[in-house]
Amino acid sequence: MDVVGWLVFAGVLSGVVGVLAAAHWLMISRRPNLGIERLFPRQLVMLALSIIGLLLVVFALPISEGSKHQLVGLVGIVLSGMLAFSSTTVLANLLAGLLLRITKPFRIGDFITVEGHFGRVSERGLFDTEIQTETRELIALPNTYLISNPVTTVRSSGTIVTATLSLGYDVDHSVVEPLLEKAATGSGLTEPFVHILELGNYAVTYRVSGFLEETKRMISARSDLYRQVLDTLHGEGVEIMSPSFMNQRRLGENEKAIPKGQQRKVGRNGGKDAEEIAFDKAEEAEAMEDTKAHLLEEIEALEAGLKEGGEEEKERMKSDIEARRKWLRELEERTATAKGGGTGGVRP
Repeated sequence: MDVVGWLVFAGVLSGVVGVLAAAHWLMISRRPNLGIERLFPRQLVMLALSIIGLLLVVFALPISEGSKHQLVGLVGIVLSGMLAFSSTTVLANLLAGLLLRITKPFRIGDFITVEGHFGRVSERGLFDTEIQTETRELIALPNTYLISNPVTTVRSSGTIVTATLSLGYDVDHSVVEPLLEKAATGSGLTEPFVHILELGNYAVTYRVSGFLEETKRMISARSDLYRQVLDTLHGEGVEIMSPSFMNQRRLGENEKAIPKGQQRKVGRNGGKDAEEIAFDKAEEAEAMEDTKAHLLEEIEALEAGLKEGGEEEKERMKSDIEARRKWLRELEERTATAKGGGTGGVRP
């Protein structure tokens, strides 16, 4: 009986178990409030460490080299079987989800467009990503779908809002361009500019654009821009129609088809922007993610501060840490409840 070999094996086994236990405590156990986004990469690291540890234990066994190679082959067969029996689609979506977390093309709360689907990201899962459309519907897009198709993300630092319209050649562009810039400024956009897109057979096509800092109001801002374009051009006596316009009623030679101004009531949706109604889940998800990230930063700062200060200060810090961890647990429970509510997303 090889006593020394078994002692070496026992030492290696104890060391592997100790390293895995320490790694699990450092990455997972001491942070019970980690969300899925932060927990997933740590679980992958633990899986890799476990496989490496298993191989070390096998090589440390006091048995013949042939038996060791057979055991290593068995481990490889088991792992290969797990991958083979797993659904190809599930595995592909899992790997795509991992790639999205590495590249970070968007975050929760961002506006994205992918193959005609437009909305705000309300949830990022391991296998799919959920977006909320401007009609308040929830669409679950498989992660492989996001990897295979170009994704357009609206930058949180601001975006360009545009409106396109055609006007007849009887209106000079030197008159139109200042009016369109005025309309863009009146709608709340900054740094407005106008482009002439096309010289058609019957009309000139203009595009007025402006910078919007608060991207969450993108849809309402576009509507405001259209409204201001109508009011500004009509207020200056400019008809928004091409010369091919036909009307069955008779018009005088100097009469223009401009609607008479009406006294408008200010206010939309009880004082709310359309985005507050359409993107309620995405808005709540973004606010929750920001709050959790802020709490985690505060906990890390307080834990670092425990190394300094007196006993009273340390007790106060421990109380603050526990309060923030409790808040994190409550946020995680709310997130889990919302995800388990069965939103019935639409899959393309």
